[in-house]
Amino acid sequence: MKTNEFIAALQAAPNNRLIFADAHGHVIHAGYHLTELKTAALDTVDCGGRLNRWDETIIQLWAPAEADEEYMTVAKFLNIFDKVRGMVPLKFGAEIRVEYGDENFFPSMYHVRFVTHDGSVTRVLLAPPATICKARDRRVAAQLANANDSCCLAVQPCC
Repeated sequence: MKTNEFIAALQAAPNNRLIFADAHGHVIHAGYHLTELKTAALDTVDCGGRLNRWDETIIQLWAPAEADEEYMTVAKFLNIFDKVRGMVPLKFGAEIRVEYGDENFFPSMYHVRFVTHDGSVTRVLLAPPATICKARDRRVAAQLANANDSCCLAVQPCC
């Protein structure tokens, strides 16, 4: 999900409690804090020898051991976001990620799959990152389009 899509989805229900959850029903503990807003510009070379570039917006959450039992409201989250977003070169077209870790969530930067609103709750569904092979994906797409494209630069093809 892009940063602008995420913010727009949150703005639809500012008075709701904001809950971050995974597909297994685990939730980030009540009383979490929005501790950091990061931007990242990634420049990579994949195994097919192609250069790739993309931007990400990363929101870091943290739940203290002595956290209160209330979930942050969407309005409070957006207020914090708005206060700090001008301090870093934020790109609203960048993918949004949530960085978090605890006993239920392996420390990582999670993808935001979607945002839902149900009564007084806004739920953000998080998905763990996965590795991919861009060169293989290009080759498969090319095969589907009846075009030729090489896979990897490796001696033994990865695909």
